[in-house]
Amino acid sequence: MKNILTIDLEEWFHANYHENIFDNQNSYEVRIVQNTKRLLSLFEEYNAKATFFVLGFVAEKHPQLIRDIAASGHEIASHGYGHQLIYEQTPDEFKADVSKAKILVEDIIGKSVKGYRAPSWSITPKSLWAWEILQELGFIYDASVFPIETYLYGLPSSPRFPHHPKHEGRLLSLLEVPSSTVRIFNQNIPFAGGFYFRVLPYLVISQCIKAVNREGQPVLVYLHPREIDPGQPRLKLSLKESLIHYYGIKSCEQKLIRTLKEYEFTSIEQYYEL
Repeated sequence: MKNILTIDLEEWFHANYHENIFDNQNSYEVRIVQNTKRLLSLFEEYNAKATFFVLGFVAEKHPQLIRDIAASGHEIASHGYGHQLIYEQTPDEFKADVSKAKILVEDIIGKSVKGYRAPSWSITPKSLWAWEILQELGFIYDASVFPIETYLYGLPSSPRFPHHPKHEGRLLSLLEVPSSTVRIFNQNIPFAGGFYFRVLPYLVISQCIKAVNREGQPVLVYLHPREIDPGQPRLKLSLKESLIHYYGIKSCEQKLIRTLKEYEFTSIEQYYEL
């Protein structure tokens, strides 16, 4: 069966660890273009389609890159504008950020944007109100929920598979597409993207993909362009944050290639016929 491939299109310095991470970001080295073109080349070689969750900051600076992604047959979705955690914003601030990004990207590609993913999976018990705003803004689906619990993100009460969430007792038309997990000892265990994809051996990842597929569900893989870029500048992070941000980057591209060789991938829009 086909699985789902997603890319959070953001620069190497977009992260939600250090409180000053966004200072003077206009002066940072640009690496998003070369990294994204490498991903596009790999996806073309292995006949994979993906959903690119585009950060408004990136779209504003590199509109032609967004057009190139769309012209290659990939879905363009929204990652908001400034990569701020939802639960650190007020509802009005969040609405302004997402609305700005949605309009910006739609103007670039000339079509509506159907999906959204929060920076760092930041729809949590503290920010469930975001679903209402996304629905109000015309999004068809959200892919911001990770059904685990970490110090930064997580909604452990979430179903593991796509569903229409409830907020304050009201069933929403918005489709929630959570990040993939496997059940081990009655726990949801992540494996399919980011740090988890980089730290786990490929054979473990492959077995997890097969396990989810046996449940009749696609696996949602997620990566960032920086994760195939060992030469990126290094941010000054704590030891824990440095491990999360950089561990396994040297081998990530080869792991991605093995995954693309073994499994078929499409976008969220195409898989669910949205």
